[in-house]
Amino acid sequence: MAKARALDKRRKAIRNIRKITRTMELIATARFKKAMDRASASTAYTKRITALVADLANAGLSVSHPLLETRPEIKSAKLLVLTGNRGLCGGYNSNVLRAAFARLQELKASIPNVSLEISGKRGVSGFKNRNIIADQTYFNFEDKPRFEEVEVLATRYLNEYLTGQIDRLDVAYTRFESISKQSAVVETLLPLGTIEGLDAKAAAESEAGAKSAKAEVDYEFLPSAASILEEVVPTSFKVKLFKCFLDAAVSEQVARMTAMKAATDNANKIIKKLSMTYNRARQSQITGEIMEVLGGVEALKNK
Repeated sequence: MAKARALDKRRKAIRNIRKITRTMELIATARFKKAMDRASASTAYTKRITALVADLANAGLSVSHPLLETRPEIKSAKLLVLTGNRGLCGGYNSNVLRAAFARLQELKASIPNVSLEISGKRGVSGFKNRNIIADQTYFNFEDKPRFEEVEVLATRYLNEYLTGQIDRLDVAYTRFESISKQSAVVETLLPLGTIEGLDAKAAAESEAGAKSAKAEVDYEFLPSAASILEEVVPTSFKVKLFKCFLDAAVSEQVARMTAMKAATDNANKIIKKLSMTYNRARQSQITGEIMEVLGGVEALKNK
């Protein structure tokens, strides 16, 4: 059995670790609540404008927009990967990297020119371990991504798509569905006609709108269809990309909160076991010392 002093030293070390994990759990909880409020505030608007663009794309109207049209031949594609700058969040980063790496291999197998952009230090190091260097990296997106920062990226992607520099844009991130469920997904955001992520109700409404549009026109454009689409379609893409960043931020905090809670609970169990072992070792040590004293007393009596 280990010595009582060594057990006590180990117990103190684990208690210090427990303080750290508990503090990180509380910080992640506070950040999660703030990130959740921001994501929830944008969810309704994102779903509605996404459904609207899907309706326009499927309505069979005599209007069109370059962002809605799928190009017959894809020569160039871009993959954006959203990860965290820090670890200690369970499988959050590894799940995204696994999905992103699979999609990157798929794109390279069928498209001649594929570029890679990564947000987050963990994503950069993860791909570097696979001997893949990103064309561009971003480290400024934390748990509070701002729309102004994301809009800069979105505008550049739109310009590259409209000028023919890229024919497709995929985004790998963690979609937040609920506190108990977050999924690592890869969505195609450009062209917008192939956009994913509509909920069941919005998808049903979009399909119903597309069917009814064949019988009668559902939309009346003022002053013109071109001017309306020129405003709505790019905005839809910007909002959708921003929602990806928000979902990634919320999912990261949930994963860190869960991981730190599990670490704290595990530390409590280890401390409890060490305390029991320490008490037994201490009791055995005291018993041994008493026996030594009694033995010495008996030895003195026999002199």
